[in-house]
Order: sequence, then C-alpha cells, then structure tokens
Amino acid sequence: MALKICALTMVYRDYWALSRWYAHHGAELGAHNLFIINHGDDPKIGEICPGAHVLSVVREDLSHFDRVRSKIMDQFHAELARDYDWVIRTDADEVVLYDPEQYSSLAAAFETQTAPVVTALGFDIVEMARNRAMTRGPVCGQRRNVIFSGHYSKAVASRAAQKFRLHGVEVAPEALEDFPYHMPKGLYLGHLKYANLAALDDANAVRREVVAAAQAGKPGKAWAEPETEARDFLDEFAGLVARPWEKAEAKAYNRLSQAPARLERFSVVRARKFKPTHRTKLPARFAELG
Repeated sequence: MALKICALTMVYRDYWALSRWYAHHGAELGAHNLFIINHGDDPKIGEICPGAHVLSVVREDLSHFDRVRSKIMDQFHAELARDYDWVIRTDADEVVLYDPEQYSSLAAAFETQTAPVVTALGFDIVEMARNRAMTRGPVCGQRRNVIFSGHYSKAVASRAAQKFRLHGVEVAPEALEDFPYHMPKGLYLGHLKYANLAALDDANAVRREVVAAAQAGKPGKAWAEPETEARDFLDEFAGLVARPWEKAEAKAYNRLSQAPARLERFSVVRARKFKPTHRTKLPARFAELG
C-alpha cells in the first residue's frame, strides 16, 4: 500500500515563495495533501493554492512570534499525524527536494525511511547578477547556484506527532542522548529566500512589520535588519570560489549527517553547525524540481 504523505506550512503574504512551495509539493504529493495555515485570513492564499486545504488563524498580537508560530504548527502537525504516514513540515520558502539519480519521486524518498524523524541536507538557492528575472516554472531550472547550510539542514518530516524546535526536534529529556538522528542521502531542503531578489524585497517588508508590531519576544537580526542581513549574505556568497557539486555535497553530507547537536538546555536534537567555504552548482538533473 502506498504511503500517505502530506505537507504542512504556515504563511503570511510570502506569495512567490508559497507559489513554489505549492507547485513543487503539489506535483509530488497532490494538492489535496497540502495544508497551509493562513496567518491572517488572506483570500489570496487560497487563490495561489487551489485544491489545497487552507486553514485560517487570527493574526493579532505578534509578541513571541516564533514561539507562538511553533505552537500553532505543532498542533496542526499532531492532527495530521493521525491520518498520514509522514507529515512534511517546512516554512513557505522551503521545498523538500531529492536527487533524481537516487529517487524517482519525493514519495519514493520516504518509502524506505524507518526513523521517526527525517532531517534533510539544506542549501540556499541564490540569484546572481547574471541571472534573468524569475519566471513561472521550477526554481532549480532557473537558479543553479547554491551553498550548503548547517542552519537549513533541518528536521523536515516525522512519522508521528513531534515538536519541531530550533530547526530540529524537541524530545523528552530522558531520550535526548539516544533519540535517532537520520539524514537520508540524496534528500535536501532548498531554501528559496535568495532565489528571487525581487520577491525578497516584499518579504523583507513583512519581516520589518512583524518586528515593529511585536510587543515582546521580537525576532532576531535577520528580521529586524533584513536588508543588511541579505546584503551581507549575498556579498559573501559572490566572493566564494565555486566547487564541483560532488565534492561540495559530499563534504556537507559527511559533516552534517552524523554526530548531531544534542542541546540539553532545550532538549533538542538537530544538525550541528557547519560553515561552508565554497559555493556550488546544482546538477542539470535537478532542473524540473522546485
């Protein structure tokens, strides 16, 4: 019997990224298996995601934004885990990708997984000066420059209800040292934040609004000073020397697929830190994904 797999995200006005999240995961899983938490009852979200389940929640007090958002996602995640074999859970500007040489589909990538939680090797997909403006269609066919990231090597799916925290998974304190950590070879998390710089301008405006509206528990620098953070990232990326995919991917995977960070303070298991020294290019075989 085929696995039942769904994908869950939460969004506020990040229209371009959401359109790619929907197109990619909808093509892989079916739109009827997509669940979007609409933070603020924006009718445009339903227009972008026909056939998906759009669930609206009130957007009022934005204090402790990250903590409240995680709690809402955990609740929906737990409900979906009652009916699905796997719940894929990402931000709206993240897509779960796979190497077509290793898997025939996203569902096939999960068919042989037995761990309770799957972590994907993460990379930022980056627009560079010579790239044309983004058009409709798969991101990986238009943007091939990437950089592997420990920060975006995240827990992306679970077989049962789980609390996702700090890009990892929160577990019972007594289970912290033994909770299994698994990063399948050839499964990736593509972060789209820098893939479309025109859309990034709009997303940064939203980030500033959140920081201004939050009375307490404000998000960090990436939201408080989004233009500065983006400029620093893009300048650093442009200055890196390119390395072949096979070498860059192997280095990142070998570093991040084992010996995870086990954070006693938060009782969280997650990928450890990794600072890449090179950028790389997605192989052409990824062109139809994203």
